Amino acid sequence: MSLILDQPHAPREGEELDLASIEPFLKDSIPGLDGPIEISQFPSGHSNLTYSIKAGDRDLVLRRPPFGAKAKSAHDMGREYRVMSALHGKFPYCPKPLAYTEDASIIGSQFYVMERIKGTIIRKDLPEGLNLGPEKARALCLEMMDVLAQLHTLDIREVGLENFGKPKGYTQRQVQGWTRRYHNAKTPDTPDCEPIIKWLEANMPPEPDRASVLHGDFKMDNVILDPQNPTKIIGVLDWEMSTTGNPLMDLANPISYWAQADDDQDFIDIRMMPTHIPGALTRKELIERYVEKTGFDIPDFTFYMCFGVFRLIVIDQQIYYRFYHGQTKDERFAEFIHRVHVLTKKANAIIQGGMDL
Repeated sequence: MSLILDQPHAPREGEELDLASIEPFLKDSIPGLDGPIEISQFPSGHSNLTYSIKAGDRDLVLRRPPFGAKAKSAHDMGREYRVMSALHGKFPYCPKPLAYTEDASIIGSQFYVMERIKGTIIRKDLPEGLNLGPEKARALCLEMMDVLAQLHTLDIREVGLENFGKPKGYTQRQVQGWTRRYHNAKTPDTPDCEPIIKWLEANMPPEPDRASVLHGDFKMDNVILDPQNPTKIIGVLDWEMSTTGNPLMDLANPISYWAQADDDQDFIDIRMMPTHIPGALTRKELIERYVEKTGFDIPDFTFYMCFGVFRLIVIDQQIYYRFYHGQTKDERFAEFIHRVHVLTKKANAIIQGGMDL
């Protein structure tokens, strides 16, 4: 069986790294790094930029904020490096972080370097050559919820993250923060989300007693699969929005991305993962698995699902804002205003229909 690995390519125009500047930092900061340095870029992703660094027999990954980033708080490399340093060795899916710097003179921004976990990453559609029948699709969905449940049931003190984030008032701050980002990223063609914002403010649930380590953007294309067993997760990526707080707000992230087979076609068309394929769990089944593994009580998920979709509206609008104002040449971002409109319709439908469990 040929292995299906996520492969880097030549960097996109305007997103190249200066090898002459970065090589001395890498060799000074990472013991035993020898040989010529080769840099390429992983082409997917819409937020932080991810590069492959090859040096001799070492495979590393470099992460930096996007060029022209507006929302600096969403691209905090130091935060990502800190949480990965705490979790590596305690949460078995966390890559090993190797070096971090805030010295913007090297590549124009802060960045960090980690060991690469080689494996398969599933994005909008299954990669060519990977066939998941209904049984394997179901197994992968269960595995995703099991890994997220494992993260959320970690003891934040045992992993040394008791002072990471501010769990008290987390839910309210999230609603306020994403509302502020929405207002800051608006363009003339942005749909009106004020009714959604008012509903979220009026329907906020009380904070749970438990605070968990939160990933911040847990979804199918942020996990690495074993290339020999694509129902097994071997790595979790993209920790830049991680913190501690209400775990149900973190569960809202994969659930809000999850387009299932009986959804409106518009929502299926903008999916970022093939979560509608035969055998894939429904959103309700995912939540039921999560409850089974965590023991958490979730009588009604309507607020969390609506918040999760609103968060996606803002993320997509921030990406589109960069394209609209010429801060990126990536043509993929032109379509994101359409996504914003579809997601706004979805959030309003959630408010109208509810989501009891």
